[in-house]
Amino acid sequence: MKAVMVMFDSLNKHMLPNYGCEWIKAPNFERLSEATVTFDSCYAGSLPCMPARRELHTGRHNFLHRSWGPLEPFDDSVIDVLRQNGVYTHLSTDHTHYFEDGGATYHPRFNSWEYARGQEGDPWKGNVQDPHIPDSLSGPKIGSLWRQDWVNRAYLDTEEKQPIALTFGSGIEFIETNRLEDNWFLQIEAFDPHEPFFTQQKYKDLYPHLYDGKHFDWPDYGKATQKPEEIQHAIYEYAALLSMCDTYLGKVLDIFDRYNLWQDTMLIVNTDHGFLLGEHRWWGKNIQPFYNEIVNLPLFIWDPRHQEKGSRTEALVQTIDIAPTLLEFFGAPIPPDMQGNPLSRLVDGKDGDGNPKLREAAIFGIHGGHINVTDGRYVYMRAPQHFDNGPLREYTLMPTHMHNRFGVKELNDLRLREPFAFTKGCRTLEIEAHTFLNPYLHGTLLFDLVLDPRQQTPIVDERVEARMIKLMAEIMRENDAPLEQFERIGIPVDGVVGQATLHLEKETRRRIYEADLGLGEEWTEQGREAYFAVQCLVPAPVRLTLLEGIKAYVQSANIKKIDDEAIAQWVITFGPQGESLLKMLKMLVL
Repeated sequence: MKAVMVMFDSLNKHMLPNYGCEWIKAPNFERLSEATVTFDSCYAGSLPCMPARRELHTGRHNFLHRSWGPLEPFDDSVIDVLRQNGVYTHLSTDHTHYFEDGGATYHPRFNSWEYARGQEGDPWKGNVQDPHIPDSLSGPKIGSLWRQDWVNRAYLDTEEKQPIALTFGSGIEFIETNRLEDNWFLQIEAFDPHEPFFTQQKYKDLYPHLYDGKHFDWPDYGKATQKPEEIQHAIYEYAALLSMCDTYLGKVLDIFDRYNLWQDTMLIVNTDHGFLLGEHRWWGKNIQPFYNEIVNLPLFIWDPRHQEKGSRTEALVQTIDIAPTLLEFFGAPIPPDMQGNPLSRLVDGKDGDGNPKLREAAIFGIHGGHINVTDGRYVYMRAPQHFDNGPLREYTLMPTHMHNRFGVKELNDLRLREPFAFTKGCRTLEIEAHTFLNPYLHGTLLFDLVLDPRQQTPIVDERVEARMIKLMAEIMRENDAPLEQFERIGIPVDGVVGQATLHLEKETRRRIYEADLGLGEEWTEQGREAYFAVQCLVPAPVRLTLLEGIKAYVQSANIKKIDDEAIAQWVITFGPQGESLLKMLKMLVL
């Protein structure tokens, strides 16, 4: 038996013709649905990139215990288990995060791997002289990513040089070389259509439109404040890159057809998460609440044993199901710490209504963000119950962030924590976590996906909310979530919360939000939102000091109406700290 997994990064389900998008040109994705089972209710688990990949390897959730980081010494990697059971594994990728401090233990699990350079800010080509960067709507990126990306682009002037072309080329070469062999797994993993949305002109020409504004193919994570024509231009840039991805997906389908690999080779096409392209007034995937555009994922699977194709399933599945699916396909043992389910069970198992079913509910999130749960009908986003978004800790034996190791100051007060159920007797480091994310800003949200599939209007239904909390707590217990995660979001470990308690939570938040300085001042809605955001963003030790100063500021400036501009001017008076805070406010609310 053989298997190929084609994985894209930031592939939007809502932009694919398979899921109803009528204007995107992606004929090979349409062809894919004809040859596979299309999953309508696949959800991410942990976000963003490397947390999702840890789930792909381990079949269990990452975000309750740890943020971005490598595979841990106690983790059961599906790739390791396959190798131990005689399956040859190969990775062909252009995903830069595998080759940073925070992802360094994933690709060595494979028997062999190939890496195509040049995506995003990959430190690839060394140019001392600064590159030419056109006038752009995009702001400077983290560190030197922005500069390095423009260095790299000069070396990617033709399609055959682009990383996605090299990645699929080396993956197809592996198939050509080994198609007559047995027991191998190939992962072709493309960084595209992740931002920046950089591609060749022939793909841009698929989406002609009038635009004479600044360069814009790399939106900043935050509020979508650009003009409508600028937002639409960036969407077309994403569409062009998606059409390029479609072209290379077609090359894989072609080789399946050429050698009739459908007879004995599993095919999985998936992604780690989606990306908001201005929906909900946001760009990105890792700051705002996780709407379905980010977490409801495209997934397509061909299993040669069952020969099922051209069909769809609404079964609730997750990223954590992929590892056990591969192990079951190859007849390898599924480690007890994997909590996903082999998707082959959907063929045989039916619920009481005759529908396939793997789970009653699924949780998803980012470390320090909302803890979210869906049962397929409702999505419930549970926020922390106070400004400090704590307590919150990291549990790891691999203390690294995305681009760097944990700093010495972060490790000064570390402790050893007794083993979790899945750490195989290993104690982990327990480190106080600090995150710029604070979902208290957005509050707890509940959406009915049947009545409001685009999640435009949160509902208030404390009966449903209580049921969703119980489902959430059950899955958290199954994952041996740290007790402080229950405390952070204000639920008991058994998940039993009364409707009266939930009503009181809402009233408490409403009173805090409806600011009143006692000066007879008038507030605009934008002013309240900005003031509330300040309280969410400033650290606890200085919050009272800073906020006490607003009365003096309002009085001294003789402000009668407090709007978002007044809050911005007040924040500037904080000095250097205020400049940093103002940047965050502009990203989140202003």
